[in-house]
Amino acid sequence: MAKENKFVAKENKFVAISEIRGKKTLQMNIKLIAIGKTDNKSLQTLIDDYTKRLSFYIKFDLEIIPDIKSVKNLSESQQKEKEGELILSKLSATDQLILLDENGKNFSSVGFSEELQKKMNSGVKTLVYVIGGPYGFSETIYKKAQGKVSLSLMTFSHQMVRLFFIEQLYRGFTILRNEPYHHQ
Repeated sequence: MAKENKFVAKENKFVAISEIRGKKTLQMNIKLIAIGKTDNKSLQTLIDDYTKRLSFYIKFDLEIIPDIKSVKNLSESQQKEKEGELILSKLSATDQLILLDENGKNFSSVGFSEELQKKMNSGVKTLVYVIGGPYGFSETIYKKAQGKVSLSLMTFSHQMVRLFFIEQLYRGFTILRNEPYHHQ
């Protein structure tokens, strides 16, 4: 019997699947790139928990770029450029790049789930979200990006943003599946 993944057509929502009833289709992948490791073990435990939960819905990778060494010798602009080069080295030509940026588009959780649905329906193979370094992104990265998303008007530590974003991805997929995680 053919393997069926989690997503099927439901209430006029179609979610990317890898195989259903023997027909193979493309499944979107999501990658989150972040700079610097998570020092707080409690945050890391929660990040790991939501990453595991998310794996039941979609292929998800969290890729950590190590902190740049000797940043004290670099200007803000130089640090952003170096981080930008490292971010670009993690992308393929077909990846769609979305920046997590304070000046990005704000979504409700339901609105974000609808945006994920649109990306999957459009045939995006890999959707890459990036959390920048302490000074944000270089101009090169801003020019390469196809969009920006803001999680809040408030400022959070970059380590906390990882957790909040991964939780919102998970929440988005539970909304798409009409599962009882999200309440309005």
